[in-house]
Amino acid sequence: MRWTILCDFDGTVSVEDVIDSLLSEYGRPGWQQLEDDWRAGRIGSRQCMRGQVELLELDRPTLDAHLDAVRIDQGFPDFVGHAAAAGVPLRIVSDGLDHAIHRILARHGLQDLPVSANHLVARAPDRWTLESPLQAEGCGSGTCKCSFAAPGRRRDDERVLLIGDGASDFCVANRVDFVFAKHRLIEHCRAAGIPYMPIAGFQDAIELLPRLLDGSLLPPAHSPLPAALPA
Repeated sequence: MRWTILCDFDGTVSVEDVIDSLLSEYGRPGWQQLEDDWRAGRIGSRQCMRGQVELLELDRPTLDAHLDAVRIDQGFPDFVGHAAAAGVPLRIVSDGLDHAIHRILARHGLQDLPVSANHLVARAPDRWTLESPLQAEGCGSGTCKCSFAAPGRRRDDERVLLIGDGASDFCVANRVDFVFAKHRLIEHCRAAGIPYMPIAGFQDAIELLPRLLDGSLLPPAHSPLPAALPA
């Protein structure tokens, strides 16, 4: 089996959600209402994120100084190394901010990791907007993670592992072959009957990776092509 890893960033690689940390310090009034509307299902994450980003008030040096203080899971660089040594490609697929992800990864020598995320654009010295080049029709997310895991685009011997933590990973978790789940994603996988293993961090993922690659972690009757998934 040939595996590919799709890895969320905020709350999975990073210890905290980057946009939340920015909004708490530099967000103008109104961002919390957008958050409440998203959590209540009244708007999608793309509309929520774009509105929140446009409420940020900080210049580029302040933004970058904030990003340089964001911590990541200490085991993530080692996990990337283990995946590379096993010949397993890993891509960051995030509904977060591309500039933030690239800057944080580069600080840890991981600037060559492929990243798919929303595009942060400066519209004034201290104002920002968001573009979502990876959105999809019928999907409310800024980055449609499902498009990276669509079974119809894979060869018969290809498998996809998702590593994630929250609501932005719920939909794509139904379309991959296995999940390493943190936080809210654990309960979603359990309730939906999705093959998964809970992890507290990437040290757990390092220990589980060999068992995934040799097939011993997979349930015996697991099929890589789930046919009864919602469209």
